[in-house]
Amino acid sequence: MLVWINGAFGAGKTQTAFELHRRVPRSHVADPELIGFAIHKMLPASARRDFQDRPQWRAAVVATLADAVAAHDGPVIVPMTLVNPDYFDEIMAGLSAEGIDVRHFCLVASPGTLRRRLQTRTGYWLGRIAGRDETWAMHQIDRCVSALATERFTEHVDTDNRTVDDVVEHIVARTNLHPTHGRLSPVRYQLRRASVGIRHIRI
Repeated sequence: MLVWINGAFGAGKTQTAFELHRRVPRSHVADPELIGFAIHKMLPASARRDFQDRPQWRAAVVATLADAVAAHDGPVIVPMTLVNPDYFDEIMAGLSAEGIDVRHFCLVASPGTLRRRLQTRTGYWLGRIAGRDETWAMHQIDRCVSALATERFTEHVDTDNRTVDDVVEHIVARTNLHPTHGRLSPVRYQLRRASVGIRHIRI
């Protein structure tokens, strides 16, 4: 099984993915963004635009995730914003052609909630120090919210008034996964949340 966690920037994809990973034994997190970063490192700076626009990224995501599912005895969890409907259809069709059981969840929240969440990230404040009032992610809020609201991107999971634990438990129930670990204490949860956030800073 492959669990794709979609959503606008600030919706909670990464935190949800890693908390789901912590709770569910033999699960594995695979981040397609890393393929995009590798493509960018091979290109001159002038050619480093949105890597999702590159056919080789989309093809590599399908091929690599298919390898991950085949090699791993457990669910593969994919936290990745995928907004372009054509790219979404291409990747989902590719995974389906590989015989992969894909469960897609789109985390949704209001623009105000997304902005507040992004403003709590370390990357936001590093951007402010560097002289940028808003991160790139903030500029994508309206585009992402509008695109992801369509039926193509179901199943939608409202996160405005839900904690990460609530969202994880919703996904567990909908996928019939069997977690062996429960919720962390408030202190341990905040420490883990900070650790995950620091490891995934994007400026």
